[in-house]
Amino acid sequence: MMHPSESRVLDINAAALGVSTADLMENAGKAVAGHVSGMKIKDRILVICGPGNNGGDGLVAARHLALAGLDVTIVLLTHRAPSRSRLFESNLCKLPKSVKFLDASTPISSGFKVIIDSMLGTGLRSEPREPYASWIREINGSEAKIISVDVPTGLGTNLAVKPHSTVTFHDAKEGMNADNSGEIIIANIGIPPDAALYTGPGEFVHYPIPSRNSHKGQNGRLLIIGGGPYAGAPALSAFAAHAIGADLVTIAAPESSAAIISSYSPNFIVRPLEGKILATGHLKNLAEYATDADAILIGPGLGRDSATMKAVAEFVGKLKKPLVIDADGLHAIPKSMKFKVPAVLTPHAGEFATLGGSEISPKSVDALAQKYRATVLLKQPTDIISDGTHHKLNRTGNPGMTVGGTGDVLAGIVAGLMVKGVGPYEAARMGAYISGAAGDTAFDSLVYSFTATDVIACVPQAMKRILCKL
Repeated sequence: MMHPSESRVLDINAAALGVSTADLMENAGKAVAGHVSGMKIKDRILVICGPGNNGGDGLVAARHLALAGLDVTIVLLTHRAPSRSRLFESNLCKLPKSVKFLDASTPISSGFKVIIDSMLGTGLRSEPREPYASWIREINGSEAKIISVDVPTGLGTNLAVKPHSTVTFHDAKEGMNADNSGEIIIANIGIPPDAALYTGPGEFVHYPIPSRNSHKGQNGRLLIIGGGPYAGAPALSAFAAHAIGADLVTIAAPESSAAIISSYSPNFIVRPLEGKILATGHLKNLAEYATDADAILIGPGLGRDSATMKAVAEFVGKLKKPLVIDADGLHAIPKSMKFKVPAVLTPHAGEFATLGGSEISPKSVDALAQKYRATVLLKQPTDIISDGTHHKLNRTGNPGMTVGGTGDVLAGIVAGLMVKGVGPYEAARMGAYISGAAGDTAFDSLVYSFTATDVIACVPQAMKRILCKL
């Protein structure tokens, strides 16, 4: 089963692979019409359409049923064109003249033997409001055979359509069962396998667009714990977190590198820790800094001194905030660790083996994610991202990204997404895709002579290309 929000991810990824949303809608509507036709019902059919693409699926189904000679009536739950999707409008214009329309204020008559529910799809986030609420009650109170399109309207809320069957697309959605969806028919509507297997621009459906009324810090406060032996790594992560949209970045680093890190940018808030390396004596300070953060990134530039490894293990074990662990921090994770917070681990092949991973494969990454109860982002030419239940591959990026620092950039991007409230698996998928896409943009200009900072500079360009098309 797939999460309902992934439907739009697949649509966008399919479009990027050359299969348009219009084609998918046509195939979806045909599948619904085919199911209804197979019921051998010749009586009047009512199709209730919301204004989005779920309603568009219903319009396509209505067209095919009408062209087959069946008596079809449509209810449009909005007559305001600006609130209707472009594909909805396109399919509204294609309806044959035999199709009749019923005013949305008219109660359902007993003459309809089949009702197709295409009011609201997978994008619903709360209990349906009017006019949907009244229509749900009307539908459920009728004696007609009810068929829902993709998901029953209101699925997962206290007010939902109770269909006899649901024609769902590509895969059943999480939460669907025989009690709330009736017979579940899974229809193949032409989504390319690669749209589900590989990351794509559709992953950015999960990107939280800032509100016009948001204020400083509301779009994410990140604490990076790093530095000591190395000053550049935590700075690169901080630059990357800002590039992906985090509001504030604080870097807690041993004083041996804190001043250097601070000199890189006035945008960083740097908290010096006494001494040359991170140690258990700093845990009280780190706990204090963590209270103001929405997520923590630990590892870049820390080194592997035994005192540092002990401090990282103790800090991570007590942390109650979303977490990204990268680089040297991965070597400090106890093999028995079971994360109780949203966590992303970002190993390369060597670190993957250190964590207990076996051969490089999606199945092995799944197993490691299950072991630690975390999302694992295995960095390699084709990245593997798994939350232990689901996995995706990422093929953006190029050989030029073997340059030092790109792993720190990726970790900063993932952490920057998590401070904005993005879940660990979604943040890892988006992070892998956009980091590679930014690297590809840098390659277009600089071929093999770009650096990690060049990749960071290209993150906003890559994001703009994606977000403008969503």
